[in-house]
Formats: sequence, structure tokens, C-alpha cells
Amino acid sequence: MEPPSASANFPFLLVTEGRFQEDLFYRLNVIPIRIPPLRERREDIVVLAEHLTRKHAQRTGRKVERLHESALAILERYDWPGNVRELENTIERAVVLSHDAVIGADAITGLRAAPAVATGLPSMRLHQNVEWSERETIRRALDAADGVKKDAAELMGISQRALSHYLAKHRLSDSHP
Repeated sequence: MEPPSASANFPFLLVTEGRFQEDLFYRLNVIPIRIPPLRERREDIVVLAEHLTRKHAQRTGRKVERLHESALAILERYDWPGNVRELENTIERAVVLSHDAVIGADAITGLRAAPAVATGLPSMRLHQNVEWSERETIRRALDAADGVKKDAAELMGISQRALSHYLAKHRLSDSHP
């Protein structure tokens, strides 16, 4: 059986490992859609936050009208590693805990601190650093190659087969590392 496109390779690996039902995979994989992470669509954050505020205010019966500009500024600066689900949880928490009609910056809580990875290696443990380095290199190569495995492998100086091995080893998706 030939694997589907490179962007769908991670789910295909799950099929070949017997961890995902083959017939379900092919039913769901009719038209693969890549949705960039929220950190790459910062222009969507305010619109989503306002929608989610109205949704959760109505659902909970809270009289929350809007988000203050300072709260929106915090939301826009955050990288949202949990994507829209994390944004929704943050807004729901702010709506539920809010005592005012306008949600201020002080109500935006629970956001994870920026990872220490940006300043260097994630830990002093060699094994963890090697794994982190492999994952980060793969992620960057796939980003630079727009998700094309052949090009990413070439950028890293490895074969496509080796890249597939690392994707499986680290349980990474080549479209969303």
C-alpha cells in the first residue's frame, strides 16, 4: 500500500502500526485541510476571543459584554501552544470568574509561561536535550520546506526514510510538528 501525501503521513504511520483503523483513515482523509496554528494567525485571536466571550456569557448567564483592550493585548501577545482550545478555556475561565461587564487583563489567567527552550536547552539531562534537538530540527526543516518531506529531509542531510523514522519516533506530524 502506498502512503498518502506527505502532509498526511503521520496518521498513515498510525495505520501501518495498527493504532488507527485503516478504513476510518481513508474516510477522513478525503480532502486534507491544513489549518495553521493560532500563533500564525494572530489576526484571528481578537475575533475568536470576542465570539467565545459572547458564547460563554450566554451559556453561563453571565452579564459580560466585552473584553477590555488590555485583555485583548495579552491574548494577542500569547503564542497559544494549545491553539483555539486553550484560548476557549482561557475565555471561559475569565467569563465565569468575572465580576464586571468588561473583562480586564487581571481576569486573563492560566496562561503558561513562555517555554525556557527559547533561551537554550530545555534541561541539564542529555537524553532530553538530544530528543528536543531532534524534534526542533525536524519541526524547523518541515516549516522551511512547507511540509514537503523530501525537501525537509534534504535540508537536514538525511534520507526520507530516516525522516519517517524520526517522525514516528517522536510521534510528530509532518504537517503540524
